[in-house]
Amino acid sequence: MIPRPRSATSLARLASGWAAGGFGFLVVMLGGWWFTVAVGVIVHLGLLEFFRMARFKGIRPASRTTLVAVQLLLVTTQAAAGSGWFLPDVASEVAAAVLPASGAVICGWLLLQPTTGTIADIAASIFGLFYLGFLPSHWIKLRDLADPALAPSLANATLPGTSWPWTSGLALTLLACFLIVATDLGAYAIGRRWGRHPLSPISPGKTVEGALGGMVSALLVGAVGGVWLGWHWGALVGGLLGAVVSVFALVGDLTESMMKRDAGLKDSGDAIPGHGGILDRIDSYLFVPAVVYSVVTLLYPLVERLS
Repeated sequence: MIPRPRSATSLARLASGWAAGGFGFLVVMLGGWWFTVAVGVIVHLGLLEFFRMARFKGIRPASRTTLVAVQLLLVTTQAAAGSGWFLPDVASEVAAAVLPASGAVICGWLLLQPTTGTIADIAASIFGLFYLGFLPSHWIKLRDLADPALAPSLANATLPGTSWPWTSGLALTLLACFLIVATDLGAYAIGRRWGRHPLSPISPGKTVEGALGGMVSALLVGAVGGVWLGWHWGALVGGLLGAVVSVFALVGDLTESMMKRDAGLKDSGDAIPGHGGILDRIDSYLFVPAVVYSVVTLLYPLVERLS
């Protein structure tokens, strides 16, 4: 049997997918301001797509104000880590103040427009700040973690064949990304082979079997990750983290699908050949970092004390 040649669309999708994955891996490894700038560019493009969808519904968000507020939030979050910043405590206070202050500024801006803003205009602007500002800022917080107790087995370790040190932030960020990829691959493979029962009318292609396959896949990867990090009850805690991540990755995916459906769009944009828009590729990555950050900084220390 002679295999059919790949279509140009399939090749573009494959090439752009590998390029995006390689770029993501590179900036995660670099960390610091390199990582922050990369996150800033991605969320800026994603926010433009989000506001485009809002305008399809007749909503007039405070676009420029929100775009600036998001970048200020990301910059102050990185500055608060003290990476080359001479006043990290001040930066931390500024970062905490950006969200409420930006909400007030957004409302003020909408009040000053020739046509006074509506509830929908305010809601879209504030949600944009939360969805593509506050949530992604947790990727920066996660990457900047430095407490060796969060990855005991990697303390004082370096990357194989290099002098590049492992940090808990690097390990946890990579693990979070791998859990999302495992969720996507598991859901695709199981859903395509055994999917029978639709999961939600919001996204007709997704099935209950696919969602469960994604959860099991992430659970297994999380269990391996927990052991690799040297956590107490590593397989159990890591597996539970994987299951939780799979749920929130799915929530992120369906949330973006819901917005596209409401706006009457198939894709959020066309920035990535064969994949659609930026939001189409990062939707699963938006809710996850806040969940992982909370688990490893709040719940895992509790597990440690009980061990």
